[in-house]
Amino acid sequence: MTAPQFPPRLDGSGRRDRLMSTLVAVTATYRRLAEISGRKRPPVREVDRRLPLVVDAVRTEADGVVSLRLVRPDGNPLPAWRPGAHVDLILPSGEVRQYSLCGSPSDLSHYRIAVRRIGSASAEVHALTAGTRVTVRGPRNAFPFVTAPAYHFVAGGIGITPILPMVHRAEASGADWRLVYTGRDRESMPFLDELPAERVRIRPDKEFGIPASGAELLEEMPSGASVYCCGPVPMITSVRVDLARTDAAAVYYERFAPPPIVDGEPFQVVLRRSGHTLDVPADRSTLDVVREVLPDVPYSCRQGFCGTCEVAAEDGGRVRICVDRGPAVLEL
Repeated sequence: MTAPQFPPRLDGSGRRDRLMSTLVAVTATYRRLAEISGRKRPPVREVDRRLPLVVDAVRTEADGVVSLRLVRPDGNPLPAWRPGAHVDLILPSGEVRQYSLCGSPSDLSHYRIAVRRIGSASAEVHALTAGTRVTVRGPRNAFPFVTAPAYHFVAGGIGITPILPMVHRAEASGADWRLVYTGRDRESMPFLDELPAERVRIRPDKEFGIPASGAELLEEMPSGASVYCCGPVPMITSVRVDLARTDAAAVYYERFAPPPIVDGEPFQVVLRRSGHTLDVPADRSTLDVVREVLPDVPYSCRQGFCGTCEVAAEDGGRVRICVDRGPAVLEL
């Protein structure tokens, strides 16, 4: 009688070898399929978000502040936007700056921005005249207006620009809201005539003195309000510090200047193409140091959200050199 035949029994090593062989075969098959699929897919194209526009009108809004009305040359509607949005304005000189949209989101026949004259870029904006062609990118929103039952707005000077559409949206929605609007003096504060008569506290430093604390700017805040704050860094900082003593539901803010570097450490960056090795101090950004040797490196917001200063790194990553801190080899 012939003994029954059984497959050979595998020990632990044999099972591992068979499993590895199977995984290698599956991986090879997946790679072949991925290559075939990849050849069939069209190449990914970068989305061009630039809009060629024309300055339709320039208007003085306050001492040192002008507004620009920007339209499409063909008169077609512009892309939609929401309160808090901004555009990148590309000036004829090549300078790029961010400006909040301060018109009505429901009127897409034009965009409106307002610019206080501070520095060379803003001087170039003030020199623009009706008929000048400019380019914008966007709109984008790094300061989103979130639906809430109550709001407390704090605006400092030109910081009224993103806040103004929010105030009108809050008023239209029937929400409970308040606005505290500060500035050097009334003559320097734009859009005073566009604010509702009620629920707004106009607080010029010339009449009331510089606010002693953030708590002073949070007076009469509705219970459980979402707080929106835009203006100089000291004002935002004081509001955030004193906000902890309130029952605010959330706080949103937008700066006009780069955030301060806190508890930084010194490090080195290598600029591979130009051959520089740079020491970045604990209290400075990579962008600041790089621009000392490569002054044409592009940048704009200096806060890390626009991406203008993003640079390829040797390891294949991308570095926003205005905010990302740490040793790196950059393709510059």
